[in-house]
Amino acid sequence: MPKNAYAKINISLDVVNKRDDGYHNLKMIMQTVSLYDIITVEKSDNISITCTNPNVPCDESNIVYKCAKKLLDIRDKSYGFKIHIEKNIPMAAGLAGGSSDGATVLKEINRIYDLGFTMDELKKIGATIGADIPYCLEGGTYLCEGIGDILTKIDDFKYDKILLVKPPIDVSTPWVYKNLKLNEITIHPDTDKVINCLKNNNVSELKNCSGNLLQTVTEKEYSEISHIKDKMYSFGASFSMMSGSGPSVFGLFDNDDELNNAYEYFKLLYPDTFKVKTVNRV
Repeated sequence: MPKNAYAKINISLDVVNKRDDGYHNLKMIMQTVSLYDIITVEKSDNISITCTNPNVPCDESNIVYKCAKKLLDIRDKSYGFKIHIEKNIPMAAGLAGGSSDGATVLKEINRIYDLGFTMDELKKIGATIGADIPYCLEGGTYLCEGIGDILTKIDDFKYDKILLVKPPIDVSTPWVYKNLKLNEITIHPDTDKVINCLKNNNVSELKNCSGNLLQTVTEKEYSEISHIKDKMYSFGASFSMMSGSGPSVFGLFDNDDELNNAYEYFKLLYPDTFKVKTVNRV
């Protein structure tokens, strides 16, 4: 049975410090939205992965392969599997498309082969494959800390007027972190205030307390990100920011007219433009 694998946006992304293992400790507010890939997992004698997007590798390098194989290996099973990905989430976009696909496959392989892993066990296994997978297993509105694997549920953020634009730029997350000058950054997001804004649906105040430290790297390299963000505001967005390591930019709008006007403008320039809403149960 096909399952939806939802994209996420970062409503706030703070980088706390660099760890001894080379990774960074983060403090982020993550939110799933209604843009999704459709994943079908079936039992099979062989292993096969297919995808509607020809740019997605359908071999052992694909995250869905890694997730399925890892679960079966832990249980010492040599079952095959057939996975089909209907790809709607843009690649290399800061929207966790691959991680969401992987999380969906973890749940489906666990279910169809009755492997008996708990959600907490799936999260621990997922974290060894991708830092966003534990969050994608849950979805909704979460405070994510550590490398993104320490999750704290916060009040659901319910919002139905969100515009998402992905310019034709592919951004490497490792490159962004490598070029992040954390010691030069003096202003960090106020995550507690962000949580309070979301609780009260006070999105216009997010401009004064939220932020994405990775944006300091990506938009310096790609000025198009700043232009998209500024244009979102000119169309009436209450808040606009880059998601993840980019290059996708989202805007929160107060009314349908402003949202639709912005959508029509951006859709002509960027095919990967979407009107979405928050999703709090995946």
